[in-house]
Amino acid sequence: MTARILAASAPGEIRIAVTDAAGLRDYALWRPGWPDGVGDLHRGRAGARLTAMGGTFVDLADGASGFLPDSATPGPLAEGDPVLVRIVRAPQDGKGARLTATGLALPEGQSPSGPPALLARGPTPLDTLAAAWPDAPIVIDDAALAARLPAGLRGRVRRERHAFDAETEAACAALAEPSVALPGGLRATVTPTPALVAIDMDGGTASSDRRAKQTAQFAANRDALPALLHQIRLRNLSGAIVIDVAGLAIRKRPALRETIEAALAQDPLRPRFLGFSALGLAEIMRPRIRPPLHALLSDAPGQMLRMLDAWARQVTGQPGRAPALRVGTDLARTLDHDPGAIADTAQLSGHQPAWRLDPSLSPLSWTLDHV
Repeated sequence: MTARILAASAPGEIRIAVTDAAGLRDYALWRPGWPDGVGDLHRGRAGARLTAMGGTFVDLADGASGFLPDSATPGPLAEGDPVLVRIVRAPQDGKGARLTATGLALPEGQSPSGPPALLARGPTPLDTLAAAWPDAPIVIDDAALAARLPAGLRGRVRRERHAFDAETEAACAALAEPSVALPGGLRATVTPTPALVAIDMDGGTASSDRRAKQTAQFAANRDALPALLHQIRLRNLSGAIVIDVAGLAIRKRPALRETIEAALAQDPLRPRFLGFSALGLAEIMRPRIRPPLHALLSDAPGQMLRMLDAWARQVTGQPGRAPALRVGTDLARTLDHDPGAIADTAQLSGHQPAWRLDPSLSPLSWTLDHV
């Protein structure tokens, strides 16, 4: 089966899966109401240069800011200078966007001077995957999505009732879980922290293998690691990643280098394998560009979109007035910020969602209001 790009619409969000005969090859979330900014072109205003950090903070449109390293600056900047910049890394983990000012051209009709302004949007996650898989047809399940696509992609689009089949739904849902089933009965647990992502592999059927224990453990890890490293790509885990392989003696772990490097070479972000630490942990550095999946699912927009999707599934096809929502403070703010998600919910469910703030709920909690 040739690769296909499947775009499943939900309120305020499009889930994008690339599949072929081997299964799930790529995955991303696209939230039109909450763009991550990657690739956006801004006219910014330079702030003070911070010598200790080797760069300059730059004011962007709508009160945002980003960090411009000296290595990505074509020349010296004085505080207050206008500067043309592009976002190359989305804000993540409390840190602002990373910027570059090299190799950029001002769009026609735009002035190089003036207040901070967004001049051009960068590619969406769907644009990025469509470029990475140029021969893959794009399957959508919502006609309204076609209008959001660039003209150059519309010839690749076809519509089906459901973009995801049951197997794709299950594979994508599993990406939200910390536990990962691996070949050979092994299992891994993914634990993101502010400093790094820790992954622990646990032995499975290798424990009952009749070969010598270390021979069996090496073979089990060798066979399971490619699938685990593919999960890193699907979940968009990034930054420092450490892996504790299953059961193998520390002195034997360097023999897994070739397996790890071969698997990482399939990742378009080209992660670097840094070797094994003194504790026997495999160390990987994967570039941070777009936010990882676990962050998108757990932040306030992610919780708000999960709520709207659950509400829409419950009320679709029901006659009469749909129950309203009672929401916490953070959900109320995100609902006010994303009218597009509200419109999507009404279009997909046939009911106009209504909500009211309930300060007694925790900030990201919600419940149905049947009154």
